[in-house]
Amino acid sequence: MGVYFFFLLELIMAKIISGYIVDDSNGLGRTFDGIGGLSGGSATSKLLIGYPQQQRDEVLDYLFKPNFAASLQILKVEIGGDAQASDATEASHMHVEWEEDYNRGYEWWLMKEAKLRNPNIKLYGLPWAFPGWLGNGTQSPYIDNQKLANYIYKWIRGAEVYHNLHIDIIGIWNERWCDAEYVKVLRKTLDQNGYSNVKIVASDLDFGIVDFIKADQEFAAVVDYIGAHYPGVVSPDDAKQTGIPLWSSEDFSTFNDDVGGGCWARILNQNYVQGLMTSTISWNLIDSFFQGLPWDRTSLMTAREPWSGNYNVESPIWMSAHTTQFTEVGWSYLPHGHGVGMLKGGGSYVALTNADHTQLTIVMETMSREHSVCIRPFLPVYVVVPQNVTFQLAGSFANVDFLYVWRSKLRFAANENSVYFIFLALVPVVNGSISLWLDVDEIYTLTTVNTGNHGKHPPPPDSAPFPLPFKEDFESYPLSAEPYILAPQQGSFDVVSVGDQHGQVMRQMVLQTPIAWCQETLYLNASLNLLGRFNWTDVKLTSDVQVGAVNGSNGVFIGVRIDNGGCSTYAAKGIFFFIVPNAQSLKVTTDIKGKNVLYQDKSVSAITSGWNTLSLAVKGQNAVGWCNGVQLFNVSVPASPANGFVGVGTDTYGYADFDNLYIDGSMIKETNQGKPLHFIGESFL
Repeated sequence: MGVYFFFLLELIMAKIISGYIVDDSNGLGRTFDGIGGLSGGSATSKLLIGYPQQQRDEVLDYLFKPNFAASLQILKVEIGGDAQASDATEASHMHVEWEEDYNRGYEWWLMKEAKLRNPNIKLYGLPWAFPGWLGNGTQSPYIDNQKLANYIYKWIRGAEVYHNLHIDIIGIWNERWCDAEYVKVLRKTLDQNGYSNVKIVASDLDFGIVDFIKADQEFAAVVDYIGAHYPGVVSPDDAKQTGIPLWSSEDFSTFNDDVGGGCWARILNQNYVQGLMTSTISWNLIDSFFQGLPWDRTSLMTAREPWSGNYNVESPIWMSAHTTQFTEVGWSYLPHGHGVGMLKGGGSYVALTNADHTQLTIVMETMSREHSVCIRPFLPVYVVVPQNVTFQLAGSFANVDFLYVWRSKLRFAANENSVYFIFLALVPVVNGSISLWLDVDEIYTLTTVNTGNHGKHPPPPDSAPFPLPFKEDFESYPLSAEPYILAPQQGSFDVVSVGDQHGQVMRQMVLQTPIAWCQETLYLNASLNLLGRFNWTDVKLTSDVQVGAVNGSNGVFIGVRIDNGGCSTYAAKGIFFFIVPNAQSLKVTTDIKGKNVLYQDKSVSAITSGWNTLSLAVKGQNAVGWCNGVQLFNVSVPASPANGFVGVGTDTYGYADFDNLYIDGSMIKETNQGKPLHFIGESFL
């Protein structure tokens, strides 16, 4: 503590007046590969596609439109694997080995919208989980490397053939073991099929893969980028010495208030200053999933009310703009000590230039430790004080006359408002020199690029409650779509046509246990799809249900007060109304596994072998259930959980259909007590 105090005192007394050289005369640093956001790895963009057109376009502009807010340069998406990956599941393009469908999910739509706004944005695909058939009865996708490579190749080809999307980058298996032999097979498969331009990132875990790269020259030759997650702005020397570009291929995942903005601003600079990482990608792109699921607001912005159109542009959007609006993928960093480094009063600076050295951008951040803590890893103690900085421009930049100055100031006092990404002035460079006074918790950009734009749309509509009464008959969706307003936690649910009076319905599609990302999901061989609000207490849910005639599930259920999702879905409690149509049996339980039974009947004539209409109403500590209009039970239920989502699902994997979901608004009661069901989750990292 004594050393810390005297260091701080020395800095303050010296008033920190420091000079820095910006000079390309002795060459350049590494190539800049871009700043990005990650959609998926838990269906984080789930609700966005269901927004009204105007607000949906506005949100997409804030994320992807060049020279307008975040102006992201990379979009990373999950290659769906039919399994939970933190907040929800995403659909595979091959639920089973004998079929392919490239209209499932919403990542295709999101990639097209990003490309529509920025044709130069890089597209990056990565699987979290895999359909079970790839594992041949195991939890490893590497049982047959050629089969796995074909599966990924088909996703890349499907993007091109069905959506005119050209995938630039592909990953291996998110935060899991990377099999070097598989990566070699994947490279060969892509090359043989005309996709030699697709680059490979390995391993999307940590820098441990460097040991394998050093030991295997053939493996090293097929790895285009070394991708680590949450590196804490540092990388080991042996990773730097490989010569392979280093990426922070997943980072941030921090609550998106101003401290989160400070985290993002700091790591965007320091991932290169200290770690030589040339790309940083945020998990996640946007919080567009139900509040109450894990990882609340760990995103660049928030949009989780498609029924109202309300959204929030959060501070990390503007921190991104300080870099992305004044650089392009393919620019280069200047060398350390000649445009890149740590500021003497605390903070950091990076300078970048274009291919012909005619443009220059310098980004500075002075984020204090307490106002830039990321969720992981631990951030060591350091000091930032107000300081004067002077940049001396030399080499290709010696004759720069003016620089555009953009500033953000993050304020944390209760009566002060932060200032985000404001153009200050066009400042003259005098004798090749420019000086600024930097306060603590500021971000500045000095640039020759004159196209910067804060970007602003009209205020979105006000937040509003979930619309009630609610009915969904699935008739408005294209076939194979995933219903926008539901959040699958286990299993995968497509809109299909059944050819009877029900027309289009929602079908659970998973037939066997997927190769899991969340290992906890292996404790539950069942599916669940959530809907509504986490704080509903009294509620009535109705749904038509049908078990598949071929490859069908054993039974189906509807549930209320469901208190768990994400990787903890296996532990979900609530009130669950199960039926097994072929046995004409029912049970009411307080857990999704069907173990804690409140009531059961093994011979119920009201249950048919075809379609059944189930209703479940809970009020206080009483639950009533009906099948096809016949009341089947009236039971007392525990006081806990007192609130939760409603949902539907199956008691085993297998086909089952759901139609005419209806939530009766007349008896809805919400609780304002307590906190959301989930807070920020934890990663195995």
